[in-house]
Amino acid sequence: MAWFLVEITYVQEKMPEVRPRHREFLSKLAEEGRVAVAGPLGDGTGGLTLYQADDEAHLKETIDRDPYFLEGVVAERSVREFKPVIGAWLPAES
Repeated sequence: MAWFLVEITYVQEKMPEVRPRHREFLSKLAEEGRVAVAGPLGDGTGGLTLYQADDEAHLKETIDRDPYFLEGVVAERSVREFKPVIGAWLPAES
């Protein structure tokens, strides 16, 4: 499994209506352990999500099902693999 940081920029006028479905989508992934953290940027222009996926193709399959993507809220999206080494939520090394 790999970690990916996904940043999106919103189409502002579409975002409020779709937000509840987007948050439900991410909440289900968080329950499955596939989203570590997600939320909007402080200036309200977009958001960040830290996903866990088998690989980048699996991640793309997942994020393409996000209501924000399906309903045209995503103006821009960037995906970068992330290699966390320190953090309270990481499993302890043995």
